[in-house]
Amino acid sequence: MMLLVANNSWGEVGMANITAGEYRPLYLSADSPVVNVSSFRLDKAPVTNREFQNFVANNPRWQRNAVPSLFAEQTYLNHWVESESKSAPNPSDLEKPVIYVSWYAAQSYCQAQQKRLPTVAEWEYVAQASFIQKDGSQEKGYNQKILDWYAKASKQTPSEVGKDEPNYWGVHNMHGLIWEWTEDFNSNLISGESRDDSSVNKELYCASGSAGAVNPSDYAAFMRYGFRSSLNAKFTLGSLGFRCAQDGND
Repeated sequence: MMLLVANNSWGEVGMANITAGEYRPLYLSADSPVVNVSSFRLDKAPVTNREFQNFVANNPRWQRNAVPSLFAEQTYLNHWVESESKSAPNPSDLEKPVIYVSWYAAQSYCQAQQKRLPTVAEWEYVAQASFIQKDGSQEKGYNQKILDWYAKASKQTPSEVGKDEPNYWGVHNMHGLIWEWTEDFNSNLISGESRDDSSVNKELYCASGSAGAVNPSDYAAFMRYGFRSSLNAKFTLGSLGFRCAQDGND
């Protein structure tokens, strides 16, 4: 299958082909039905400031000073520099992930690329991979490494994308750089097939506790679910960016 290549000055890495598989959400019990994740494609790295700047240039309604408050907070693209009536990233930040973007802006960007945001199930399915296997959750030190980053994530400025070792799928920065928007970010109650939940009410706040969870010791996953369930679609945060996905062929 041919890889789709994105216009990305960082090596033009494009998208990774993710084969279909099963994913057991953290908040379900060990005997609950698993979620079947269909094959799809996922950006190998988060969207950069350079890429989002190109998008904004072609879609002026997503300029920092043009976005209605309904679709983004006042801190939208807060890390960009104002210049006359426009804003732009610092040249030194071009290959760093774009942050301070709302769910609406992220989804609009993906749609402009004929893509979409990944679902929670898709993101978590890829994120559970280690460097050598599809599911690295049982590898020694795997969860602790992720937790170590979450402990300091809010205290550091994101570095350039793609500086880490890619995981099993060839995907970079699933952990260790930024938090990322997902299509159904604050609906943790997934019904089954991963694409069936794209029409969830974006105002829902469905969080789950650890009681009866599949792996109560997976604190990193609990942090992700807790973080997502606290978000509103217009929020813009200095540690929150995104990447895009596409449907694949089973």
